[in-house]
Amino acid sequence: MANVRLQNLTKQFDGVTAVDGVDLDVADREFMILLGPSGCGKSTLLRMIAGLEDPTEGEVFIGDTKVNDILPKERDVAMVFQSYALYPHKTVRANIEFPLKVRKVPKAERAAAATAAAESLGLGDYMERKPGALSGGQRQRVALARAIVRDPAVFCMDEPLSNLDAKLRAETRAELIALHQRLKSTFIYVTHDQVEAMTMGSRIAVMLRGKIEQVGTPQEVYDRPASVFIAQFVGTPPMNILPAGSIEPGDHLVGVRPEHVHIVADGQLSMTVTLVEQLGHELLVTGMVGDRRVIVRQAAHSAVPAIGAEVRIAADAADRHRFDPVTERRIDE
Repeated sequence: MANVRLQNLTKQFDGVTAVDGVDLDVADREFMILLGPSGCGKSTLLRMIAGLEDPTEGEVFIGDTKVNDILPKERDVAMVFQSYALYPHKTVRANIEFPLKVRKVPKAERAAAATAAAESLGLGDYMERKPGALSGGQRQRVALARAIVRDPAVFCMDEPLSNLDAKLRAETRAELIALHQRLKSTFIYVTHDQVEAMTMGSRIAVMLRGKIEQVGTPQEVYDRPASVFIAQFVGTPPMNILPAGSIEPGDHLVGVRPEHVHIVADGQLSMTVTLVEQLGHELLVTGMVGDRRVIVRQAAHSAVPAIGAEVRIAADAADRHRFDPVTERRIDE
């Protein structure tokens, strides 16, 4: 079993708490996403799982084994870094074979394993090239192949797609999803990109200031965000947050997704249009309601309001999310 369990995991650097008492269970063969802004502690958490950082407090279990005192190379974990970390003087084949060479796997066996890993990622024609002769996407595939060839129980991936351009990033996302399904291994994947999290993960753990704010499937996190932070971090455009008492009575904040805000003649609120974005497949209308910015998502061929126009907007009660004005945590009715 390659489930991963974290208990009260904490990491401090010179008095600064990077990870603060995290509890998390990652199921066997799950694709778990650690999502959050820069500096939230997600990479530090991943490095503690891989053994590259020692916890200040808490425990890491892989399967039923506590691995706090087990060396990284003995944890059955493969790490894929943002920076590729390839040997520039070695060929693609040598880079992929290297983890097996360290383990003294026979030459013929490691050559066959490297070829199989490379073919699975479309690298068969590049085996004798060196990293300097490859594109960024090809280098990232080499780093993935080097991880695959070890056949680890757990893959730890630290923002591996952030150096790729948008088109290649989308293509590689699809490849990683297919790879996870094919290998049937446990993936723990760090990213600050909520599109990656929504499209790739079986579950998402959203982090802020060293703590996990919410864990759930992508749809659960989108449909029922646990806090204002998550509501505005997950979703593009982010959720609109309206002040207390503006659209319904009460002292709570009200959140509404842009697709659930409608421009109608008898709307509850008046909005001054400040920006109109025609994106082909949809229309985004941005405006101000008092001192709050509000975004309305409309169908592509909707009427386009003029900049500076006053329009009325509404949102059905069933589509509203309510948050405590002090803690900014979700209020469940």
